[in-house]
Amino acid sequence: MAIEAGETAPAFTLNDQDGNRVALKNFRGRTVVIFFYPKDNTPGCTKEACGFRDNIRKFDALDTVILGVSPDAADSHVRFIDKFRLPFTLLSDPDRKVMEQYGAWGEKVLYGVKRVGVIRSTTIVGPDGKVLKHWKRVPKAADHPNKVLEFLESQST
Repeated sequence: MAIEAGETAPAFTLNDQDGNRVALKNFRGRTVVIFFYPKDNTPGCTKEACGFRDNIRKFDALDTVILGVSPDAADSHVRFIDKFRLPFTLLSDPDRKVMEQYGAWGEKVLYGVKRVGVIRSTTIVGPDGKVLKHWKRVPKAADHPNKVLEFLESQST
């Protein structure tokens, strides 16, 4: 499914690292960054998550919530959060249904081999529930949090 700016973001409810149910609608009135990533504690995913962590005060100043989504289980998320002191919620999507809704699950090429898996991507949902920006594929995980922040700062001026 293609996500486009201006559309209403697909609704979802997933479990967080503590087993709590988290729904997108709970964040109405705030901007939400949803970053989809393949696996906890892997090099690219760690760089991306730590990039969001390192900029968390700037995201907070923009009244922006960060949500990470992967197919990993809650216990994996807890270890990832603890190891890297991640100050945001990680959601588990083991059935990949939300990832499919957001275009974050499908065919990708990794090291020249086509396979089906998690597509590193990000969607920004505005306070009104509409998609502000969607990155269908994130080319450089380490640089991406800064690009998200730059986009949000450009919207606030």
